[in-house]
Amino acid sequence: MTEVGEPRWSTRAGWVPVALATAALLISAATVVLDLRNRGGVPAAAELDSGWAAVLSGLAQTIPGLLLLNRLPRHPIAWILTISGLLWIVDGFASSWAAYAIYTNPGLPGAAAAYWFYSRFGAVLLLGLPLLILLFPDGRLVTARFWRWLSMVSLALTALLPLVLIVVPMEVMTRYHDAALPPEITGLALDPFSINLPYEVWQPVLAVAYAAVVVSLVVPFAVTVHRYRAASADRRAQIRWLMWAALVDMFVLLIPLENPPVVSNVLFGLAIALTSAAIVIAVTKHRLYAVDRLLSATFLYGVLALLVVAVDLAVFAVAGGVLGERDAALAAIAVVAVIYAPLRSRLWRAVRRLVRGSRDDPYATVSALAERLESAADPDEQLRAVARTLAEAFRLPYVRVEIERSSGQLAIVEHGRQSGQTISLPVGYRGSSVGRLVICPGDGTALSERDQRLLGDLVRQAAAAAHASELTTELQRGRSRLVAAREEERRRIRRDLHDSLGPSLGAVALRIETARNLAGSAPEKADAMLEQATTEVAAALADVRRLVHDLRPPALDELGLVRAIEQQAERFRLGGLQVSVDGSPGALPAGVEVAAYRIASEALTNVARHAAASRCDITLRLADGPALEVTVADDGVGIGEDVVAGVGMLSLRERAAELGGVCSVTCPAEGGTVVRVRLPLDAVPEVAHV
Repeated sequence: MTEVGEPRWSTRAGWVPVALATAALLISAATVVLDLRNRGGVPAAAELDSGWAAVLSGLAQTIPGLLLLNRLPRHPIAWILTISGLLWIVDGFASSWAAYAIYTNPGLPGAAAAYWFYSRFGAVLLLGLPLLILLFPDGRLVTARFWRWLSMVSLALTALLPLVLIVVPMEVMTRYHDAALPPEITGLALDPFSINLPYEVWQPVLAVAYAAVVVSLVVPFAVTVHRYRAASADRRAQIRWLMWAALVDMFVLLIPLENPPVVSNVLFGLAIALTSAAIVIAVTKHRLYAVDRLLSATFLYGVLALLVVAVDLAVFAVAGGVLGERDAALAAIAVVAVIYAPLRSRLWRAVRRLVRGSRDDPYATVSALAERLESAADPDEQLRAVARTLAEAFRLPYVRVEIERSSGQLAIVEHGRQSGQTISLPVGYRGSSVGRLVICPGDGTALSERDQRLLGDLVRQAAAAAHASELTTELQRGRSRLVAAREEERRRIRRDLHDSLGPSLGAVALRIETARNLAGSAPEKADAMLEQATTEVAAALADVRRLVHDLRPPALDELGLVRAIEQQAERFRLGGLQVSVDGSPGALPAGVEVAAYRIASEALTNVARHAAASRCDITLRLADGPALEVTVADDGVGIGEDVVAGVGMLSLRERAAELGGVCSVTCPAEGGTVVRVRLPLDAVPEVAHV
């Protein structure tokens, strides 16, 4: 069995491509040798072109055809390319041999056969292009009945001229074209298959045959349009490769308006080579969608090149018409150097920017990104600015930016529409990953090393800006929350003092006053009044202790941070949870102590409620920065990926963020949950005690 990716030629048929390639190279080499010997010895009236031009066009088809045969040995397109290329090579050899045997070394055999093949049978070369177009890309005619019949009629019309030229007498041909042949050629036997009919009969037949060639070229393009409209996405991409080849051929053949025959022949061979290569890519479906960017780029560059050539010709033509030949050249050079050259350079840069984006001008790209980030109103707007700038700079059809916010939520911004495979790149900030960048190149081409460096620089700048904007926004939100919390706390304290402690103290004062009035006349009642006042004072003291605890847990001042957390842990140990508290951070700012105490208590509560854990370890240590690190680790069930952060988790992050710290919640592979909080010490100002 044939392995995947190996050529599928059988052992018996393996010699076919090798033999065809060898024959093509030998005939091509022989043609070049004959052309070198024929230089200057063939009159123009003989109409025998140098064979190397046809050989060049033939090799431009044969080589891609053999490559395609090596991969798809039964594909009709591969055989058409190969056979058409070989016919071109043989036609070029026939032209060179006819010139050599007639003029350079007269009397050699095969002169008549070579000239007949070149001048008559060579018309078969016209069949190659229409046949390729009608069978492209799967090697079958279109399935729609009308278009299928139209295709067959077109092929018949294309074959009409070669058939007519094979049987029409040479005398009729010379009379029809009103061109006399040199005597060296008229003496050859050039009518081996001629049908002797009057000129009046052959004249309309030849007119129809030549007119049919034009029709046979129009119909295949109409059939291609029909195929494209009814095709799938992949089939349309294949046809677009053929469209790209036609566009390139047009520009290649049009840009040099007047040129020597050698240049024309080379350009014609180049156009055929590009067409053959596009056919091979389309048939093998190799990087199909790369054509989408190629089409727009080719059109823009082609139009600009035509404009440049037209303006160049116009400058020299106008200067030549007004001034003399010498002065015209000097004036044209001056105009081009002073005015037109800078303008042309700007046009080229503008078109290149339109095709490739601004990646070739990193400063402009970074400047555009900075301007957009500066004018963005919020973090989401900044992320949209990043996505838009990257899409424009690298001409990307799709960009997605994902950034994890300090709250744990994932912010996602998309630009464009995804088409094809995507590339995912991490977005880092200060050594840690804060998100990722997903891009779609569109045409499947890999980014160059220079593009990747620029992309990395832009992403780092964007990450820093987004993080800074996020911090600014969080700072403003934090300030707002602090103000709101402060006012809410004042409102609560006022309400507690007004509704609870105030009436209690008022009642105590009233009872004491009543007891004083009754002390002389009713001592027993006065004593009862004082006893009740004592109870109410005790309740008022309890309210005061509650208010004080809410402002700052007294255990922090009485026991210290570690022992205060130990006191909290003791309540959970009674429920069966093993809790260990480790660490000796020493003296800490008051704000850090309260935050650490609240965070450890909240995390411990979460473990008891949700983790189904048997053990929990709380660690407090001083880290570089300086900072206090609080770690709460349990051996519970962990947190699922689809679980949304609740009020408890958000409270942990908010308390850490209030002091400029960070909070991370992870689930190690071995199980459980780890809450790690870092609280900077230098960010908390010390309060001077007077």
